[in-house]
Parts: sequence; C-alpha cells; structure tokens
Amino acid sequence: LQPSPGKKQTIADKILKEINERLTFLCNVGLEYLTLGRSMKSLSGGEARRTLLVAALGAGLTGTLYVLDEPTTGLHFEDVRKLLEVLHGLVEKGNTVIVIEHNLDVVKTADWVIDMGPLGGSGGGQIIATGTPEALAADHLRTGSFTGEYLAPVLAASNAQHQRSASKASANSEETDRRGRQ
Repeated sequence: LQPSPGKKQTIADKILKEINERLTFLCNVGLEYLTLGRSMKSLSGGEARRTLLVAALGAGLTGTLYVLDEPTTGLHFEDVRKLLEVLHGLVEKGNTVIVIEHNLDVVKTADWVIDMGPLGGSGGGQIIATGTPEALAADHLRTGSFTGEYLAPVLAASNAQHQRSASKASANSEETDRRGRQ
C-alpha cells in the first residue's frame, strides 16, 4: 500500500515545518553560522549546550524545569540577547527556568534572584538575599549582597537608557503629530 500523493504532501509538509522550526531555533540562539553537516564533536562547549537547548525547545514541552549553568559563558553580546529572548519564551510557554549566572545583563532580566554567598567556594553556600533584581539592588547595604551592589549601577544605566529611548520616541511622536496638523 502506497500513500496517496495528497497524503505524501501532508507528511512532507509536517517534516519541513519541523525542520524549519529547528533551524529557526538555531538562529534564535546565535548559531546561524553552523553548517548542517558539522559533527557535535567539533562544536565548542557553548555551541554544544545551545544545540541541546534547541533540541529541548523543539520538543515543545510545557511545565518543564530547565536548569542552565552559566549559559552565556563565551557568548557575544548579541548572542546573549538572543538567548535571553529564548529563555523568556520558555517561561511564557509555562516552563520554569533556573539560571546560574554571573552576567549582570542576564541577572537584571530575572523575575527572581537568589543570591548565594557571601563569597565563593568554602566561603559561600548561604542565601544572602532573595527578590527581584531591583529589590536586591535597593537593599544591598542591609543584606550585604555583592550581586545587589554590582547590579545597582547596571539597573540605573538600563533605566536611564530606557528613559532616553522613551523621551526620544515621545519627541518623534510629537513631531509627527505636529507635521500632521500642518
């Protein structure tokens, strides 16, 4: 028994859709430069981790716990941005994402931070502070949170940049309105 031509096309469409989604995921985590024939053994540690993340994304799971240990190590700033979009997308789909990370540009986007310390290695292991990135930054003097201390200027710079962008957008909108009334 052979499937009908219409059934073959339906099967091919499903396969092509899946391939396209996986390739899109690769691009979304900054791996658009990889060739399809490249073996896993030839990938760097960061590339290998991101391909595993792509495999997990392709499964389309919800209600899943993802634990990532410093996923931004060795990534270019633009690739970090792409990875953050992917991670936030996982959360939006109903998953939980726990990230062990020292990159403050990543930490500042977290919903909740658990700051372990006070130091690394044998000088750590205690919960120093918990809360939103903003709460850690605001309360770092009381808690002794090094993360909060270093996060404060990063958040301040980010807020200043957002305010400049909002002011510029508002000015452009007002100029457009003014031109429209002329």
